[in-house]
Amino acid sequence: MNSRQRRGVILLILSVVCALGAFAGVLSVIDDVKSKVGPEVTAYRVRSDVAPYATLNTSQFEKIEMPERWLSSNAITSLREIQGKIAVTTLRKGSLLQSDMIVDQPALQAGEQEVAIMIDAATGVAGKITPGSRVNVYATFEGRKQGDPDQSKIIVTNARVLDVGRLTSLEPDSKSQDRQGPTDAVPITFALSTIDAQRITYAESFAQRVRLALVAPGSETTVPDKDRTYELATDK
Repeated sequence: MNSRQRRGVILLILSVVCALGAFAGVLSVIDDVKSKVGPEVTAYRVRSDVAPYATLNTSQFEKIEMPERWLSSNAITSLREIQGKIAVTTLRKGSLLQSDMIVDQPALQAGEQEVAIMIDAATGVAGKITPGSRVNVYATFEGRKQGDPDQSKIIVTNARVLDVGRLTSLEPDSKSQDRQGPTDAVPITFALSTIDAQRITYAESFAQRVRLALVAPGSETTVPDKDRTYELATDK
């Protein structure tokens, strides 16, 4: 190996050493930054403006990750915290969601009254109904006289759930022949108008079954009168 080749090898070795030193320096800087920034946590940002007093739902927010040390103590880190809440003021697009931006939804609004009924756990929406949910209430009735068809009716639409109680074991209703043994039921409390409160109370007393259908957030649509009653014989 001549002197020129030796110089080339030496320069190559020096280049590799310098590169390794630079790489180690970068890693050191990254580790230093990470140690100063700390671990990241989940937070939520407002997707688009939310009007004051609007009921909140998960689609209005987007999940982000940010350093825990930069997160304010009142930042919301789980969307479970918005259940049954409304906006205190306008929530601006891009704002970090914080607990002081929201408050509990008023239990009752003008013209509403609080009504609780027992819902059979097997025929409700098990585990998916929470305070703030909107539901349609279905009831099935026997024909008024012999030969009349049984009917399924939507008796209340978009009923607002205030509270969901604990699972309770009930003794069978002696008036109902299709209930054998104890029945598990859950007390559900609604905020209803006077007429809807009468409808749901009547259904609890006289219907064979009362079922709840969970309404998707933001889709509070009414059901046309022609679609509120179902009979098997007229199904085409």
